[in-house]
Amino acid sequence: MDYSPMINQAFKLWWLIPIFLFISVFKTPWLKGILGEILVKFSARLRLPKDTYHRIHYVTLPTPDGTTQIDHIFVSQFGIFVVETKNMKGWIFGNENQPQWTQKIFRNSFKFQNPLRQNYKHVKALEAVLDVPPDTIHSVVVFAGDSKFKSQMPPNVTSGGGFITYIKSFSAPVLSETQVQRVVEQIASGRLEPTRETHRQHIQQIKARSNILAERKCPRCGSNMVLRKAKQGANAGRQFWGCSAYPKCRAVQNAI
Repeated sequence: MDYSPMINQAFKLWWLIPIFLFISVFKTPWLKGILGEILVKFSARLRLPKDTYHRIHYVTLPTPDGTTQIDHIFVSQFGIFVVETKNMKGWIFGNENQPQWTQKIFRNSFKFQNPLRQNYKHVKALEAVLDVPPDTIHSVVVFAGDSKFKSQMPPNVTSGGGFITYIKSFSAPVLSETQVQRVVEQIASGRLEPTRETHRQHIQQIKARSNILAERKCPRCGSNMVLRKAKQGANAGRQFWGCSAYPKCRAVQNAI
């Protein structure tokens, strides 16, 4: 049997291969996250004057339990804004106190970590690096994708370019220009070197934290975390990570 026609036809369609590969990569959470961060970065460049807002991106800071990675920091006389980016679509449900929020796409629902809690860790890590009053540091969450809030969100949880409006709503100076320059210098000296190796090690630590059997450190004091089980309340019977220094340290983490 002569397979030449089939082979020739296959070669004619070779150009479909890179298209399929691009579509596959485009759908990955990693690339979606990168695109969301680029959109936020681009919006800030256009609408936040660089002589007023110092833009610092992709900052990895050491923490008692490893590292944490901040998408964007904007430093100004009006405050320091720590921005967490989410590139998601569909309906978003959640409130400040829920450990997990819900993304709903048609009939499918997905759970994800409350981004306010995620950004709280970023803010605390930045506080440890800087010599400024804590109330000058503000947490901001921006959903950059084609999503719609179906719950009442606090003002610092925004969509699209709403984070720009929120940042600009702070108009009273709280830092001097000298303090602003010192903050920028402290972030530069306190951050880990922005290399591929730093990012790789950070990702490895995230994976280790998601492993329920892996040893982990307390994010507050650095002591070992111990796997425990709730004995009462709405979460009775569920496992969680508690600090071994309890009751001196009462840090807990979900065992998920």
